[in-house]
Amino acid sequence: MTLTAPILVTRDLIQVVDLSATEITHLFALASRMKADYSAFAGSLAQRSLVMLFEKPSLRTRVSFELGFQKLGGGVSFLDHQVSPIGVRETVEDYARNLSRWVDVVAIRCRSHDLLKRFAAASSVPVINALSDLHHPCQALADIFTLLETGIPIEQLHLVWVGDGNNVCHSLIEAVATLGGRMTVITPPSYRPPAEVLRVADGRSCRSGARIVCTDDLDAVKGADAIYTDVWISMGEESQTLEKTALLAPYQVNAELMRRAGANARFMHCLPAKRGEEVTAEVIDSSASIVLDQAENRMHVQNALMLALLRPDIALRI
Repeated sequence: MTLTAPILVTRDLIQVVDLSATEITHLFALASRMKADYSAFAGSLAQRSLVMLFEKPSLRTRVSFELGFQKLGGGVSFLDHQVSPIGVRETVEDYARNLSRWVDVVAIRCRSHDLLKRFAAASSVPVINALSDLHHPCQALADIFTLLETGIPIEQLHLVWVGDGNNVCHSLIEAVATLGGRMTVITPPSYRPPAEVLRVADGRSCRSGARIVCTDDLDAVKGADAIYTDVWISMGEESQTLEKTALLAPYQVNAELMRRAGANARFMHCLPAKRGEEVTAEVIDSSASIVLDQAENRMHVQNALMLALLRPDIALRI
């Protein structure tokens, strides 16, 4: 593939709809090239720096960003904000403006999506959403990349989400709405994605031909290419444990639900998982599970994103 214009028009990745279908397609092509052979990209981010600001604990997000950036030759600084939230010691704006003088890109894993938007508005360097309460774009992009690797054409994709309509669900809705295909969201009515997320997706779907459906009917899993779930109690929601778990119990992904989906259905989860709650061990540890492929692909898709943001001249050579 030969391109003559930058892969990305956007400067930041705050949510999936910051990207067009064409931009995502180019990022996936770059990620695929990197995954096959990183030698062509060795040193491509030399003398570039990434700072990671994390208000929440992480395994996959931290390691995939940190080692991924180093794999491309860059330097990384990790700042742990689990005890001292962003914006407490100094304003969000002052923090962003200071970091902009030292680093080339910022990845933020935070509790508040509004805080993330304030930081990006004040920053003069690219800002990547590494998770907020409303969106998890890097996860969703890696998930769709993983599904495409299995050979499912995007226009034929049927992805089913089961359980709590959370931040990962929001980003997957935006990704499918942008690229095409079909996504069925099966949740209790009180845990459906917000109307604003669905409104934005409707606008994208009009252009892509995607179909997004919300229901509480578990029979809607029939014919799914993949069933995706996540923990029922997200970080910071521990006070809701008993009530929420009781309401979501019928939405557990188990062997019976996978059989209803069909023999070829894959199982997906962004991890960490609570076996025996949102998914049974029988399912997540089965041959249908592609959760480790999802986890691996976080690094490749994020590396493609960071290379496209910081070195578009190299990213064009794909």
